[in-house]
Amino acid sequence: MAKRGEYICFVEVKTRESDAFGLPSEAVTREKQQRYRRIAGYYCTTLGYEPPVRFDVASLLGDEIDYFEDAFR
Repeated sequence: MAKRGEYICFVEVKTRESDAFGLPSEAVTREKQQRYRRIAGYYCTTLGYEPPVRFDVASLLGDEIDYFEDAFR
C-alpha cells in the first residue's frame, strides 16, 4: 500500500523469471481483484472514513518492470 496525493494505492507486485506461464500482470485474476477490493474495504473501515483508493499492479519480468496505475476498479 502507498499513498499518492489523495489516493490510497493498493499495489500488487507480480514477478516472473520468464513469460513461459504468461506475463506477471496476467496473474492478477478477477478473483484476486475481488479479494483486493475486500481488503481495501476492510482497511478503509479501520480508518473510519473512505478515502479514494486505486489498485495498481507492478509487473516484473526478468529485468523489465511495467507499472500499471489504476489497473482495475
